[in-house]
Amino acid sequence: MPPLRAANLLATIEGTRLHSTDCPRWQRWGPYLSERQWGTVREDYSPDGTAWDHFPHDHARSRAYRWGEDGIAGFGDDKLGWCVSLALWNRRDPILKERLFGLTNAQGNHGEDVKELYFYLDGTPTHSYMRMLYKYPHAAFPYDDLVQENGRRGGDMPEYEILDTGVFDDLRYFDVQVEYAKHAPDDILMRVTIENRAGEPASLDVLPQIWARNSWSWKENKDKPSLVAGQDHDGGVQVVGHQHGHEPIVVTAWSKDAPHMTWLFCENDTNVKRLFNMDGAGPFKDGFNDYLVHSDEQAIRRDAGTKAGAHASIELGPHGRAVVYMRWRPQSSPDDAQLDADAVFARRIAEADEFYGALQHEIADPDARLVQRQALAGMLWSKQYYQYDVQRWLEGDPLQPKPPESRKHGRNVDWRHLCNADIVSMPDKWEYPWYASWDLAFHAAAFALIDPAFAKRQLLLLVKDRYQHPNGQIPAYEWALGDANPPVHAWAAWRVYEIDRALTGKADRDFLELVFHKLLLNFSWWVNRKDADGH
Repeated sequence: MPPLRAANLLATIEGTRLHSTDCPRWQRWGPYLSERQWGTVREDYSPDGTAWDHFPHDHARSRAYRWGEDGIAGFGDDKLGWCVSLALWNRRDPILKERLFGLTNAQGNHGEDVKELYFYLDGTPTHSYMRMLYKYPHAAFPYDDLVQENGRRGGDMPEYEILDTGVFDDLRYFDVQVEYAKHAPDDILMRVTIENRAGEPASLDVLPQIWARNSWSWKENKDKPSLVAGQDHDGGVQVVGHQHGHEPIVVTAWSKDAPHMTWLFCENDTNVKRLFNMDGAGPFKDGFNDYLVHSDEQAIRRDAGTKAGAHASIELGPHGRAVVYMRWRPQSSPDDAQLDADAVFARRIAEADEFYGALQHEIADPDARLVQRQALAGMLWSKQYYQYDVQRWLEGDPLQPKPPESRKHGRNVDWRHLCNADIVSMPDKWEYPWYASWDLAFHAAAFALIDPAFAKRQLLLLVKDRYQHPNGQIPAYEWALGDANPPVHAWAAWRVYEIDRALTGKADRDFLELVFHKLLLNFSWWVNRKDADGH
């Protein structure tokens, strides 16, 4: 990397922000929700380790997650105390579209597979600007068709994809672009732009939503957060969110294309009536779904809850367009009611253009620049908050039924020390919404091009005492933490060191020393486990 390239990159506004002491504040909020939390090992409390069956997609809208959250275009703080995402309803679907759908390992003729059209288009390392696109059909989403047809096909046949179902024929779909821009590190705007691609009118319900991750259903004496309706704000609607030990946040939503937006509230609690035929007081997690799809007014509240959605009813003409905004900020920050949201987005987009222009100034081909920029956007969008306390997972929670005895002899029982609660780079946000040590080593080398500090933290993360096994092994992935992966961590550490040195002009030997001692432990484990014959 020539010195000019490094100097240009660090001199940009985003580059300066990224290498400042204020960077952790800028990175506190990011795209840290997965696209699929259901069907993961963390949420599996079955006797025989059948994660897909124990927590299927059909449960996801109604059942509170223990270890994480998911949602379309998800955004949240770095502990997922507050979570933001988008919900949609085309008034034909049997359920509200809140998360991506896909086939389980048993349902797909080639295994697990997401069946949606979505694209990560842009992003900056501090998440000062992020953009993605989701394509949503006018017709009812073909859930049953996808399951049944793929079930009929054998492994020698091609997969049956969403485009094969015909729901996108004749351009009868919505392009839903979701963007985030930070006015300040903790003052964040969401802009949802909906375009009707068809030459005929179409209707859509849009719900930017914010909620508290459920932390109160697992043990005693846990304060429950709240979101409470507030005063109308500059033609929009407002709520105030409270969490124990944190400053309240103010959330505002508005749209010129839906002047009568209203807040809906429910609780991020499991619908025990629907799933387990038990008595329970709602409204539950699926309240917005039941209210919109089934017109059940009792499924929601209008004043408060732990989950709030700003409901915008949108009518679009042929090739029509509508925009919906949501903003959240600390209560103590300036109200700034006249804030020009589009100007904030324009400023952050210009900063992103400047940053990538400096990174790519030696790349002449505009298509090659776009490919690299969107590839890096995919990396940035795939950062997720990952929590997994194996000891707690094996023993169960005080307020929940005890896990079956078989768990004490099953998956990951030898990894009781592992206690993860960090932002980690994932292979992707749907099929692999968990870190894999082999993949993460290569991710770090890619991240070093734009955020070498994050790349180094990722490599050091996997050799921390609460990750690395006492015998020296690095955890593989949650499905089987004890699987052996190729020994690429050392290569990645050296590669990141070299890229960081070229970019910043500083040789971070402290990083090399830290990772080297832990890699010695890992190498000792490797040669004893995989090279017992001395080859």
